[in-house]
Amino acid sequence: MMVDKSRSLWSETATAASPRLALTGSHRADVVIVGAGFTGLRAALELSESGLSVVVLEAGDVAHGASGRSGGQVNPMPPFNTPSQLRKLLGTEYAERLTNTSLQSADDLFATVKKYQIDCQARQNGWLRVLHSAKALRNAELGIREWNENGAGMEIVGRTEVEKKSGTSAYQSGIITPRGGAVQPLSLSRGLAKAAEQRGVQIYSKSTVLSLDKSEGKWTARTSSGSVLSESVIIATNGYTGDLIPRLSKSIIPVTPIQIATDPLPEEMIGSILPEGHTISDSRRVIMYARREPDNRLVYGSHGRVFGNDTIDGVEWLIKDAERVFPQLKGVTWSYRWGGNIALTDDHLPHLHEPKPGLLVGLGYNGRGVAMSNVMGRVMAERVLGADPNSMPFPTSPIKEVPFRAIQIAGVGQAIWFLRLLDYLETR
Repeated sequence: MMVDKSRSLWSETATAASPRLALTGSHRADVVIVGAGFTGLRAALELSESGLSVVVLEAGDVAHGASGRSGGQVNPMPPFNTPSQLRKLLGTEYAERLTNTSLQSADDLFATVKKYQIDCQARQNGWLRVLHSAKALRNAELGIREWNENGAGMEIVGRTEVEKKSGTSAYQSGIITPRGGAVQPLSLSRGLAKAAEQRGVQIYSKSTVLSLDKSEGKWTARTSSGSVLSESVIIATNGYTGDLIPRLSKSIIPVTPIQIATDPLPEEMIGSILPEGHTISDSRRVIMYARREPDNRLVYGSHGRVFGNDTIDGVEWLIKDAERVFPQLKGVTWSYRWGGNIALTDDHLPHLHEPKPGLLVGLGYNGRGVAMSNVMGRVMAERVLGADPNSMPFPTSPIKEVPFRAIQIAGVGQAIWFLRLLDYLETR
């Protein structure tokens, strides 16, 4: 096992961070939000626009979790479920709502960026999903047809067009989703935080919430050095969810994507890679995803592991895979490597919970968090403001433990190697 020290490209190229203090003393607010990532910050913005007082409590700094460590791809639609599968899972009414909401999720995020004038290198140039085998295309065709019946505008392209748009000859065909795009995720998070603070939201860093109690209709969130009394609480911790709410951490499976990135590359080397600005991912079980930056860096990601001392396992394999997909990059220096936890759910859908009156939880974006967290934050804010829970795009569900969760988590590392073998055999 080769272990590398983390060094994030996003932390070196993001807009400047604002200094924030830890919570001290006793405070009051209409709403407390736990977690200053995409979900929590979007909820804070929506609530502040409606005149409510909001306090955000963050264990680290803004976007310390996956929001500041993700691949930054803004991809709409759930990763596995088609509209017909959503109907089986949720019933017709919720399925139609979630179908429409997920299709609009990327557009909604870019509209949020525009509304608040957030400097995050946002670009909506489309998402190219490349297919590694004929079987992968057959499996994708039904979903494409269903999503297009709902207005997705997806297009299947052949090998020649894939190579032209991606710069790789490693794939047989591809799917273009025009609504997809990319952001600098840490800059987006900092921009959301800035916009929220301009509207009166108070954000506290290094303020882990240690307990959450309700008495006489009010919630008290306590940290090591302070407390906040509020009418409502939103939990927005996703892949970094702990045991603040009973059983909540056991309702998800945390998985760690990792990314690597180059320094700026000469045009003659990178010019053929993603020349039209698409983001790219593939159909393998152990997926790859990549994006080309405005300054001609390449960011490349897949599965891996990040340890508590901020070291990363999986970089050596990831570099080899990047050179396989893009042989024109063979021998380049990958100066950056980083990762962070995302949250998977057993049905591959985001989960909205309301375990007690005035307490809301939204999590489980299954790799689509950049776009869908923006929706979830807005939806939870609307619920706090009095929206009917039956009108939401997500059904309000009870918190349930993932079956055989411990076994699934323990088996992730071994499963990745087996899945890589299956991917290899399919492409031979």
